[in-house]
Amino acid sequence: MSAAQHERAPGDRPTREMQASAPSEFLVYTIGLFVALLLTVTSFWTANTTLLWPGGVFLGLAVLAIAQMGIHLVFFLHITSGPESTNNVLALAFGVLIVFVVVAGSMWIMTDLNQNMLMPLGGSISMPMRH
Repeated sequence: MSAAQHERAPGDRPTREMQASAPSEFLVYTIGLFVALLLTVTSFWTANTTLLWPGGVFLGLAVLAIAQMGIHLVFFLHITSGPESTNNVLALAFGVLIVFVVVAGSMWIMTDLNQNMLMPLGGSISMPMRH
């Protein structure tokens, strides 16, 4: 394994030396696929096993889901800490922000509507009939 660092700006074409030292795309996608499948099978096992404490199943599934997201980000979306993926990270953060705003706003609106639609505590509503 060489310790040579290759500096390049985003958008620069990699040199032959850099391409030769990098793993092939097929290998990266195959490793990502097998790790994602392993995490998926583990999630199904965690949900259906009696070996775990019932309260810990939810925590185990949450940890496996976060690991699954990390695998997808690194192996399939190629989000890394390098300078060339800054735009991808910013786009991902903006997408997460938009999803959070939509979900939080929807929950806020539904909670407010639920409170406004509740019956008064005095029983049924007595309204005089008008003819």
